[in-house]
Amino acid sequence: MKSPVQTKVGAIFIPVKDIKKAKEWYCDLLNIETPNEIIADHLFVIDLDYDLKVVLDSKIYEKRIIDDVPLFHFNTSNIETAYKYVQLKGIEVLTAIQHDHFFNIRDLDGNVLMICKC
Repeated sequence: MKSPVQTKVGAIFIPVKDIKKAKEWYCDLLNIETPNEIIADHLFVIDLDYDLKVVLDSKIYEKRIIDDVPLFHFNTSNIETAYKYVQLKGIEVLTAIQHDHFFNIRDLDGNVLMICKC
């Protein structure tokens, strides 16, 4: 039997404590304005390229595992400019640019994200 599971990621869930603050933080980081509203008082969906979505969820916050490993990475075409951008935004930067290719940041809730040159 062929697997019915596709080789496509539809959404990435990120546990957040305060859905309104997280919505503002992520939209500011990505420099996007979104008409999307908060759903059921705990979900906010950010539409990305290629039909991928980031789902901020304050209902799963208590179930999260705190780790220093990135959950995923956002792409950038210019790693140096991206590094300066997050510094100017006052975002917690965890690493310097590694191998001229990536660095890690922490969101408001302690989740680690990577910014990677692709």
